Amino acid sequence: MAEQNKQASIWTAVIISAAILAAATIVAGCKKEPAEPSDTVTQYHHDHNDHNDHKHPPVEPAVKSTNEPVEPNTKPAVNPKISLSDVIRAARTWRPSYTSWYGKTAPDFTLTDLDGKEHKLSDYRGKDVMLVFWATRCPPCIFEIPHLIELRNTVSKDKLAILAITYEKPDLIKKFAAAEKMNYTVLLEQNNMPAPFGVLRIYKTSGIPCSFFINPDGKIKLATSGLLSLGYMKAILQAE
Repeated sequence: MAEQNKQASIWTAVIISAAILAAATIVAGCKKEPAEPSDTVTQYHHDHNDHNDHKHPPVEPAVKSTNEPVEPNTKPAVNPKISLSDVIRAARTWRPSYTSWYGKTAPDFTLTDLDGKEHKLSDYRGKDVMLVFWATRCPPCIFEIPHLIELRNTVSKDKLAILAITYEKPDLIKKFAAAEKMNYTVLLEQNNMPAPFGVLRIYKTSGIPCSFFINPDGKIKLATSGLLSLGYMKAILQAE
């Protein structure tokens, strides 16, 4: 009996440790000392016949709704703007990063997409820009994809540019993007990007996925490390 109780205690500890590790992975994102990218380092093991494993949405931001009913024969109340500080306080699966860059002009860069077309960051002035640094071997990055797809479906390209940047091989990314039906722009990082950008630079420090939200005037509004759901993405874009 004592031996059985001992084994039961061991299994209980193992299960609890696994749960804690899984939660930490989602919150912190992928962060470790990576090897340099190569054909053998990053391999595409995702099962495209079963996408259910990364479509469970994380916790939505606890930002109060402003869609309260109004009394008859009264003027509708003006919905207050969402405070960016309130959105940050509501964060559960991500944290703010690169705070020293807030309010600064985002360094310009030029990268090519999967069709070989060049994209220059400064060409997107006049609209919001969301830069997403990611990799196919990063589970939280994969969990985030359905939310980015839905964001692209619900926010006009005239108002928002979504640029997802990875350092991986073009052939791998083309197959992956097609299988996942990614409907936003995917860019290939081939050379060192200016700080604070760059997948490997971010991977070694704050971790991926990492997103930079850039205002229409070209200034960095917020940077996040960790998994963003659709609700958080929209809240950040709308916040002031």
